[in-house]
Amino acid sequence: MLHLGRETGSWTTATTCSAAPAANPVPEHESCDLVTVPARQGLEAVDILRRGADHEAVGPVLHDGACDTLGFLVPPGTADAWDVPGSACTRTDGRGLRVPAEPPVSGTGWLLPPAKGTPVTDPAALRAALDQAARLIEAADNCC
Repeated sequence: MLHLGRETGSWTTATTCSAAPAANPVPEHESCDLVTVPARQGLEAVDILRRGADHEAVGPVLHDGACDTLGFLVPPGTADAWDVPGSACTRTDGRGLRVPAEPPVSGTGWLLPPAKGTPVTDPAALRAALDQAARLIEAADNCC
């Protein structure tokens, strides 16, 4: 699991986004939600989003030190309706860290680092990509 901040003695998956552009605008200093998924499914989803016909934007994506988990930054409010099996969406409510150029915690890293002009990932596009990734993984695992 990605642990991005530590508040009052307990780990939290909170992070705060910096400004994002028009595709999925998140005003500066407003929080982002964080969708965490197993790395295998997350990597498939990144690939699906990047090569899709609509060329959906993929925002910053974190990985944990063991590369077991990926975390997609999504617009605030996503956690309220997130129900994708095998994943979790954490509402950050502005707690935690601003997204810096360097990974916020030792032992984590950016799969896709934040960049000026890069939006957070659209939750509908991420949901579709994660669903497709799960089907691909299931088919591959049951192939032979």
